[in-house]
Amino acid sequence: MPEFIYKDKTYQNPVEFALDQIGGKWKMPILWRLKDRVWRYGELRKSLKNITHKMLTQQLRELEADGYVHREVYAEVPPKVEYSITEQGEKAIPIIDTLRNWGMERMKEVGIEH
Repeated sequence: MPEFIYKDKTYQNPVEFALDQIGGKWKMPILWRLKDRVWRYGELRKSLKNITHKMLTQQLRELEADGYVHREVYAEVPPKVEYSITEQGEKAIPIIDTLRNWGMERMKEVGIEH
């Protein structure tokens, strides 16, 4: 497959592109949580142990910019912000589910209890 460019970044193949979209340590766990309900920022932060404020903000912004997450800001004091999954984000859930199942199987194979 010839290389291609998306948002000024060159990719060698579709897997590289897909991993750039939803890969990394935090994007899939964020999407996984959003699949069932709307979350507020603080709830996500508490749920994702060890994520920093900076990293969560960055990951949510990237997911929003790529169309996987919707950010709703309410004009209240204090400000209320909610995050939900978009139709595009929902398309990624079966892939995440497959990876999750494979990961759980692999954990069993190597003797890790979950």
